[in-house]
Amino acid sequence: MNYIALAIPVFFVLIGIEWTAARLERREVYRLNDSVADLSCGVLDQVLDVFTKTVLFAGYLWLHANYRLFDVSADAAWAWLTCFVGIDFLYYWFHRMSHEVNAFWAAHVVHHQSEEYNLTVALRQGALQGSFSWIFYLPLALVGFPPAMFLTLSSFNTLYQFWIHTRLIGRMGPFEWVFNTPSHHRVHHARNPKYIDRNHGGTLIVWDRLFGTFVAEADEPVYGITTPLRSWNPVTANLATWVDLFGKASRASRWSDRLRLFVARPGWQPAELGGFQPPPEIDPSERKFDPEVARPVATYVFVQFTLLLLAAGVYFNRQQALPFPALAAGAALIVAAIVAAAGLLERQPWAPWLEAARLAALALFVAWSAAAWTSAAGAFAVLSIAGLSLALRASAQVPQEA
Repeated sequence: MNYIALAIPVFFVLIGIEWTAARLERREVYRLNDSVADLSCGVLDQVLDVFTKTVLFAGYLWLHANYRLFDVSADAAWAWLTCFVGIDFLYYWFHRMSHEVNAFWAAHVVHHQSEEYNLTVALRQGALQGSFSWIFYLPLALVGFPPAMFLTLSSFNTLYQFWIHTRLIGRMGPFEWVFNTPSHHRVHHARNPKYIDRNHGGTLIVWDRLFGTFVAEADEPVYGITTPLRSWNPVTANLATWVDLFGKASRASRWSDRLRLFVARPGWQPAELGGFQPPPEIDPSERKFDPEVARPVATYVFVQFTLLLLAAGVYFNRQQALPFPALAAGAALIVAAIVAAAGLLERQPWAPWLEAARLAALALFVAWSAAAWTSAAGAFAVLSIAGLSLALRASAQVPQEA
């Protein structure tokens, strides 16, 4: 059973509650553009997962089936508790290495790019992270924990971490001695030099306390990464750090330095490229990335993105029943939608053309999948293109950001 998929409606209810509570407290916790970017990264991660999750989990299945040391019974309570602790322990090391090895950081950095901190950030995940994270959990297969037990408990480890992405919950007393909390995780998402690479725990914070990576929240954190992404595009978010790494590697004169760039800590680079770059101090004059768009454009993106989330939910829940051509076409339409939304919010000149093409392709896809042209699909495309035209006409009155 996919517990994370079942929890998605609950996620959005809690996001709505946090947004309402923040408004009542007159706190600026959410921005439409930033939250759309967060959710777009999460959607892109899930799209890629549709095509890769079976292959990535095959390693655990194969190791458990052929080389397990013990036959761990799923009927024993101690086995579930031990497996849960084991998952959390290995998650700590996976997460810590994701901050201490450049190649792993390039896949994980997506989760830290938001300059806000709210529940939508919990859903902002790197689409390429799953390509290596599974390796860290293979010892559990070798011990003999059943695959179904591992999948269930790893899902609950992930679900626990959703609620700690909030600024609205303060310190929690003795609970914080053992468990990860919003206060601990706010530190983890900060780019203040004293907070960087701290508090890597998933459900438990005891691993950070044991291995010297724990820091308590003191000063108000400043969120994001040391070199801000300055884009809402989820594809850019997933590739930017890789492009930077390969660019530095191409400029290094020695092969040893080129290889070391991918296994060294973030910030390391050869002396010929400037040497190690420590995290910079916070510049109080620095502004968050927030290009201005006209209200009609923002409204259009909000409506279309809401419809996209509903459609994507149906797509993910029915993926097992879809033939591959429909699966691939659906994935392409979803990716086009989130990239177009990002482009509209950035006022990119190519975005209206991509959005219009997406809407036309969507109407054709609905007609093809229904085996007949439907009035609903045609009406949706016409109204959406009309709405896009009006939104962009209003957007032309908004000056470009300096």
